[in-house]
Amino acid sequence: MSLIKSISGIRGTIGGRAGDGLSPLDIVKFTSAYATFIRRTTTLSSNKIVVGRDARLSGEMVLNVVVGTLEGMGFDVVNIGLATTPTTEMAVVWENACGGIIITASHNPKQWNALKLLNDKGEFLTDVEGKEVLRIAEAEDFDYADVDSLGHETKTDYLDRHIQAVLDLKLVDVEAIKNAGFTVAVDAVNSIGGVAIPKLLEALGVKQVEKLFCEPTGHFGHTPEPIPANLTEVSAFMKAGKADVAFVVDPDVDRLAIIMEDGEFFVEEYTLVSIADYILSQTPGAAVSNLSSSRALRDVAAKHGCRYEAAAVGEVNVTTLMREIGAVIGGEGNGGVIYPELHYGRDALAGVALFLTLLAKSGMKVSELKKTYPQYAIAKTKLELTPGMDVDGILKAVEKHYASEKLTTIDGVKIDFEHGWAHLRKSNTEPIIRIYSEAHTMEEAEQLGADVKAIVESLI
Repeated sequence: MSLIKSISGIRGTIGGRAGDGLSPLDIVKFTSAYATFIRRTTTLSSNKIVVGRDARLSGEMVLNVVVGTLEGMGFDVVNIGLATTPTTEMAVVWENACGGIIITASHNPKQWNALKLLNDKGEFLTDVEGKEVLRIAEAEDFDYADVDSLGHETKTDYLDRHIQAVLDLKLVDVEAIKNAGFTVAVDAVNSIGGVAIPKLLEALGVKQVEKLFCEPTGHFGHTPEPIPANLTEVSAFMKAGKADVAFVVDPDVDRLAIIMEDGEFFVEEYTLVSIADYILSQTPGAAVSNLSSSRALRDVAAKHGCRYEAAAVGEVNVTTLMREIGAVIGGEGNGGVIYPELHYGRDALAGVALFLTLLAKSGMKVSELKKTYPQYAIAKTKLELTPGMDVDGILKAVEKHYASEKLTTIDGVKIDFEHGWAHLRKSNTEPIIRIYSEAHTMEEAEQLGADVKAIVESLI
């Protein structure tokens, strides 16, 4: 059993003893702490908190506990039920709510669930705010409402409004998409994306939608992280020549992976790179990604004469930097596109609409479009952590070992070499050190990552 408390929220496995995973008692404690934090810090007169969930098996149980706890804290709950993460984020603003909770463990397997905590802008809490929630939880520093002050629940659905907001974006060209006559495949890993993405595609005028794993049962049809090793079925479907492009989303629909017409992977990093290329060609401005994302975005920004900056890993860090420099596009290399014209959150629906617009206007096949971008490959490996490991000490040793190279230490250690880079950091969601490495070919990237990992192991 595991319970991880971080900038990415409260995440744990279902089952076992309280404190060892995301048990009902833990859900009550952390929801109460969050409600207390909102009560103490909100500047809004609103007493509403929005709650949405993905389709995973434990979702309804967790939702019921969260709703009851918030009512017990005296908050009115807007329960939007099965909803994507970006839909929930936008609903906070539309409801003028003072916060929101998204019940999803994103790409984690079915035994996991999590509470992702939002502020009144529908954006994730900062690291400092998250730590205050954890302090309140550990101290059990909260009081429940008396019987006359209990909150009430209302239920609504915001998917249609979210889709309309995407359609209304100036850089989404519905007519161009419709005229292209696309056939599009969707793999939504049996979660809410199986409802949201096909409905969006129909609204965009896509000629035909082919659905794989689109029933939102929570019985994931494959391991949910949208990486090549987990997507053999949709890849085989595309290799048979059955669609122009395939879109794959994770269970809460904030990450977007693309598969080309020949069944090969567009590569998650290039979801953001391609969409940024389109956005910057129409509305020049700054672009932001995190330290573990491809250099290709930097190169594309330079092509358009635009500024590029890198943030620490974590969506809130990316959005904070985007606000600071007025970026027009940003995101993360895991397929997370943040388009502030819509909202400051990773949004696969926006990604789908913008990519299809780009594809329609280009007149190219997806594989032809991919060849127009700077070619890099990122390798990902990890070092499993055991209890008692001094992670900070390990990273300090790495920093000392590579002192002669260009280093960035705002988030773990990133080492920039002439022909590539490696980034080591402690995961926010799993007990591991992630090691990402990039070079011009996968073989070079994998070798770079293996060399760095060997050095790290020698320093432990």
